[in-house]
Amino acid sequence: MKYLARRLVHSVLLLFGISVFSFGILQLAPGDFFTPIRLNPQVSAHTVAALRSQYGLDKPFPIRYEHWLRSVFRGDFGISFAYGTPVAPLLAVRARNTLLLTGTALLVAWLLAISFGMWSAARRGKWGDRAGGIATSSLLTVPDLVLFLAMLLVAVRTGWFPTGGMMSAGFEDLSVGGKVKDLAAHLFLPALGLVLATLPPLVRHVRSAMIEVLEAPFVRAARAHGISERRVLLRYALPVAANPLLTLFGYSIAGMLSASLLVEVVLSWPGIGPFLVDAILAKDVYVVVGAVMLSSVFLVAGNLVADALLFATDPRIRMD
Repeated sequence: MKYLARRLVHSVLLLFGISVFSFGILQLAPGDFFTPIRLNPQVSAHTVAALRSQYGLDKPFPIRYEHWLRSVFRGDFGISFAYGTPVAPLLAVRARNTLLLTGTALLVAWLLAISFGMWSAARRGKWGDRAGGIATSSLLTVPDLVLFLAMLLVAVRTGWFPTGGMMSAGFEDLSVGGKVKDLAAHLFLPALGLVLATLPPLVRHVRSAMIEVLEAPFVRAARAHGISERRVLLRYALPVAANPLLTLFGYSIAGMLSASLLVEVVLSWPGIGPFLVDAILAKDVYVVVGAVMLSSVFLVAGNLVADALLFATDPRIRMD
């Protein structure tokens, strides 16, 4: 348990460092949310100064950070300048949408990566393995932005998929089956984009890990005893190859989250991505910091899950 305790302490310190760094970067940025209001001749300088004082923008960095930290423990994460409400409820809705998108894409990507990686490793050097290598290499050369824009173009030109949003008009009037179908139709394109963006490196890592294990003596002995190839792959090789893949799982969450912010903006999925972009443009400080911290929490939580799985499966870590 000392291993998990150390990882938890490191995660808390990392989140603290991210919050300080985010606040510091925003402090260095010129202007603030109320800067454009100063250009309006109908608004007096006294009114602008009163607004800045109301939201604490006239305070030095340590005091502002202390006030925000207290708001975090209260559960509101500060007050949004643009909406005039606590940041936490605004982020909760977007976070739910982002988790739905990334969770679906992550599950599909890993299922495909394990299946294709094992299949490719078992057929190492054959035409199927080479064709898979060409396909993954081709996908790796395509920038995520180009891939997402191409998918948006296909949706617009063909009309096969919704081009934005999470649900259609009149969603509340649909039956349960109709709601699921409508949500799946809106989810399909952004989830597919995330899967295609993250799948190639996952397949390559699974293939490499499986090839290393398949060359081990115990696998050769299992084959010599007449055990079927499928059982050798699933029962003997995959559990041994799981350790590096569990570590990769944490990194894949980071890649999935970074790609999701982009795909949400391009394909208009109502998640954290568009909300963060709007907040940055408006210099809504507490929304920006809250969105950055929420994304960081998702990333750290994913790594903690990977560490817990390693702790449960690898006795060498439990002996540490």
